[in-house]
Amino acid sequence: MIGSHLCDYLLARGHEVICLDNLVTGRLANLTASLAHPRFCFVQHDVILELPPFPRLDHVYHLASPASPPGYTRVPIETLRVNGEGTRRLLELTHRHGARMLYSSTSQTYGDPLEHPQSEEYRGNVSCTGPRSMYDEAKRYGEALTVAYVRHHGVDARVVRIFNTYGPRSDPEDGRLVVNLITQALRRRPMTVYGNGTQTRSLCYVTDLVDGLVRAMDAPGTKGEVINLGSPEEHTVLEFAQMLREMTGSDSELLFTEPAVGDDPHVRCPEIRKARALLGWEPQIGVREGFLRTIDYFRAELGVTPAPAVPHPASDGNRPGEPDPGPSTPRSSAPAPAGRRPAPGRPSPP
Repeated sequence: MIGSHLCDYLLARGHEVICLDNLVTGRLANLTASLAHPRFCFVQHDVILELPPFPRLDHVYHLASPASPPGYTRVPIETLRVNGEGTRRLLELTHRHGARMLYSSTSQTYGDPLEHPQSEEYRGNVSCTGPRSMYDEAKRYGEALTVAYVRHHGVDARVVRIFNTYGPRSDPEDGRLVVNLITQALRRRPMTVYGNGTQTRSLCYVTDLVDGLVRAMDAPGTKGEVINLGSPEEHTVLEFAQMLREMTGSDSELLFTEPAVGDDPHVRCPEIRKARALLGWEPQIGVREGFLRTIDYFRAELGVTPAPAVPHPASDGNRPGEPDPGPSTPRSSAPAPAGRRPAPGRPSPP
């Protein structure tokens, strides 16, 4: 999803773009606009394998990895290899071409954080054998490999840690928060809230994220840097669910259940002072505006017509979009571990 928007952005800026994807989690339909462009070339290929020959390259964006829990738990070995062997191949390619490279890492390198919000200096709280380890540890290794090539071979590379990003072209079966809630609401199915919904997330719209990626690649002084990109606006999952239910006009109930994959972070919010200072970047698209664009996309994708607003039962929350202390009788709960600091300005989870 992010890669297709990046291709469109680069083409609009006058670049020639070569896109590699093995389509394990990518969708060729996302590239419909780019495929018709004379300066675009698509190659179906797995970067774990030996790379095909290329013309001289200036920039290499490495976004090749499953990124959703359903994706990386379905192909765990491939996820580890694409961030290990694939990263090495792309770093060698960058070195040979005298190009610049951007390695896209993730907020999951912070694990279930004990520091909040998360700054680039925080070393994280990650299980190397947990249910998300194939992704968390793969990205941590990819970061280490990238920085090693910077230090030992002088490669002009940087690392960007991407926080929760959403927007059009997401796979309806992606399995992450925004996609799940919107598609369930539009289909009038129960909207899944993991735990009791008091865990927090911050959501960045895809075009803002792509702008940050390009700035990180182009800005002077970013060689060897690690930079967070994401929205510092933080809400509980329950607040997002109520907001999306209201905005879709859905009458779906909220279904509280155990997380689909364990080690679900209780808080997630980036510290972006570094992005502001080095890149002059911060998100421009507010949550409600981004949600409207994404809802419109999924209405078309799913063939769902807009519905009138409906009243919602008072038993599962306050008015949509307002803070909620959590349901009185959740089917499961996910209280913060002992010693965990709650999100700033929010009550401790029940």
